[in-house]
Amino acid sequence: MVSIRKTSNVYFFTVTNLNWIKLLEDDEHKNIVISSLKFLSNNKRIKVLGFVIMPNHIHLIWQILSPHKNADVQRDFLKYTAQQIKFNLIKKDSKLLDDIVVNAKDRRYQLWERNPHWFELDNSDTLRQKLNYIHRNPLQEKWLLAINEEDYLFSSARFYKCEDNYFNFLVHYSDVM
Repeated sequence: MVSIRKTSNVYFFTVTNLNWIKLLEDDEHKNIVISSLKFLSNNKRIKVLGFVIMPNHIHLIWQILSPHKNADVQRDFLKYTAQQIKFNLIKKDSKLLDDIVVNAKDRRYQLWERNPHWFELDNSDTLRQKLNYIHRNPLQEKWLLAINEEDYLFSSARFYKCEDNYFNFLVHYSDVM
């Protein structure tokens, strides 16, 4: 087992849509997530080591770059993507808007479930296991979004299997170890 440097700040991060609503089925919404990851990467806040965007949730493996904090990056990522997807739903007059109304004190709509799941990855074995997990996600029987991992566009699988950096923001996990 190869350890990741203790200061690496590499995290496995999962967030789901409110009530598991399939808000990310729309490719426009997936592209909002992609553009946010590109922005954070280009602005040297994160390195994206792996990801998959499913119809109602996202899995990420990312490294938070100093001096940025995990909580701040998560907050900014979730806030931006929620706002942009909400604006798109309003523009399309989508019925999905009704499903995300919460009328809370601080918001009318809520796209993401509160308290996303995350933990620091402290060794390469765990990182590879999580990477395999997220790449296999679209192949699960309940989804059947692709036949092969690398066939699902909204994933880093093609980057690892075919060395295709289509998204231009992915970094191989071996580069952070």
